Amino acid sequence: MSSNWLRVIEWLDVGEAFSREVKRIYFMEKTDFQSIAVLEVLPHGKVLIIDGKTQSALVDEWIYHEALVHPAMISHPEPRKVLILGGGEGATLREVLKHKTVKKVTMVDIDEKMIEIARKYLYEWHQGAFDDNRVNVVIEDGRRFLGESHSKYDVIIVDLTDPLKDSSSMHLYTKEFYELIYNALKDDGIFVTQSTQIALSVDVYAVIHSTISSIFPISRLYHTFVPSFLLDWSFNIGSKKYDPIALSGEEIDSRIRERIAGDLKFYDSETHKHMFSMPKHVRRALNSTKKISTDSEPIYLPI
Repeated sequence: MSSNWLRVIEWLDVGEAFSREVKRIYFMEKTDFQSIAVLEVLPHGKVLIIDGKTQSALVDEWIYHEALVHPAMISHPEPRKVLILGGGEGATLREVLKHKTVKKVTMVDIDEKMIEIARKYLYEWHQGAFDDNRVNVVIEDGRRFLGESHSKYDVIIVDLTDPLKDSSSMHLYTKEFYELIYNALKDDGIFVTQSTQIALSVDVYAVIHSTISSIFPISRLYHTFVPSFLLDWSFNIGSKKYDPIALSGEEIDSRIRERIAGDLKFYDSETHKHMFSMPKHVRRALNSTKKISTDSEPIYLPI
C-alpha cells in the first residue's frame, strides 16, 4: 500500500477542491464551537485547519498576519490600545506586540480550547505572545464583548474564520457588528478585518466592503497572495480619520524603523503600495456592489 494515502481535502468553491498529503496529526477534535486540526502536510509543513479550511501554515503564516496587522497599525500615528477579536493561534497578537507604542492589548476569543491548542502545538505562531504583560486574553463571544464593553480602542483587528453558513462567524461580517466596532473605536480609530479570498466568490468580499463603507467615512480593500491558501486574499479597513493610501512610502518606512521591535519579513512601503493596488475587475466589483450584509440577511461563502 502507498504511504501517502492519508490526505486532507479542502474545498475552494462549489465543485473545486485541493488535497494535501498528511504526514502527521498533532491534534484533531471538534470543540463546542468549531472543528480544529493541527497537521503536518506536504508541502507546507505544520498547518492549522478550522472547519475544513486552512487558517495558516508555518511556511507562510507571516504573510497573512503581517498583511492583516501592519497596514492598519502603521496608518494610526500612535496605536496604544488595541483590541483583537479572534486570532486564537496568537500570531496576530505577536505582530501587534512588535509595535513599541502599544501599551495594552485585549484579545477576545470565543473558544478557550483554541488558545490551549495554540499554547501546546503552535508556539512557532505565538512565540510566547500570550504571556506578554501588556496582554489580557478574554474568553468570550466577540460580539457580546463589544456590546457590553465601554472601552475605546485606537485599533481593532478582526481575525475570524470565514463567514460560512450556520457558523459562529456568519453574523460577524454584518452591518450591526461593524456598528459595534465603530462605537468601540476612539474618534480617530481604525479597524481591519480579513474578508475572504478575492478570486472566486466575488460577491463576498465586495459585500463586506460595501457594508463597511456604509458605516465608516474611509474604507479600503487590499489584498495579497497567500501560497498555502492557493488564493489571493482580501482585507478590509474601516477608518474614522486616517487613510492608509494617503501615507507616503517614506512615512511608512519611517514608522516601521521607529516603532517595530524585531523583523518584518513581508511588510514595507513597497508591499503596502502593491497590496492597495487593485486590478480593474475588482475595482468594478466594488463600484457596482451596493448590497449590505445584515443580521437578517448575512453574506456567507457558498462552501
